[in-house]
Amino acid sequence: MQHWYDFVLIGLAALIAGIMNALAGGGTLLTFPILTAVGLPAVVANVTNTLALLPGTVGGTLAQWDDMKTQTRRLFFFLPFTILGGLAGGVLLLLTGETVFRRVVPFLILLASLLLAIQDRLRAWLLKRAEKHTGGQVSGLWSSIPIALAAVYGGYFGAGLGVITLAALGLTLDESLTKLNALKQAIAFSVNAAAAVLFIFSGQVVWPAVLVMAVCSLTGGWLGGRLAGRVKPASLRWIIVSIGVIVAAIYFVRG
Repeated sequence: MQHWYDFVLIGLAALIAGIMNALAGGGTLLTFPILTAVGLPAVVANVTNTLALLPGTVGGTLAQWDDMKTQTRRLFFFLPFTILGGLAGGVLLLLTGETVFRRVVPFLILLASLLLAIQDRLRAWLLKRAEKHTGGQVSGLWSSIPIALAAVYGGYFGAGLGVITLAALGLTLDESLTKLNALKQAIAFSVNAAAAVLFIFSGQVVWPAVLVMAVCSLTGGWLGGRLAGRVKPASLRWIIVSIGVIVAAIYFVRG
């Protein structure tokens, strides 16, 4: 990043990503490739992106806090697994190295795009399942395994983490979709926060980019909240999925 317009570009990407995350999710599918496009190595771009978008997840968690209050026992049960998983994913990223990570990136982007594409069907399945069960309790150690695996993925890359976490919760807990969504938000925040703490000391953070993107993503999140109800999330989601597939194809071609 050597020019002022690089910061304009990543700021605009973060603004749009904030709107996307508020309405449909998938903001990382835009910000990560933009960061690499302005010249950042893939690992540095991923580390910077995690820190830059973290403030936006705070707002999402607080916005659903009323549905989280009755689930603090569940949250505290999962926290050790999510924090350790996020740290493990972050360590794995830093140990992977640039060459290997760039080879894995297109597959991760395709996975995130697929998860985003099936999000509506997943929600429908979870809602149908919730209608048959009520008031489930945390089902012991077994329920922590898919959450821990999702946390490792989130610490390593992060795109699609919310969808993965929601699916993992739906498979192990009998609860309303509203409460599962609130718990998902808190878990995703804890995973990203754990990885972010590790990344702060990694020496691979581009702090000027983090500052610009954090401010813009927060603004985008606020705008997304104002636009809720005017924009169809499903339509936006398919635009994001299409972008993800195109970006993955570009990475495949570039090797």
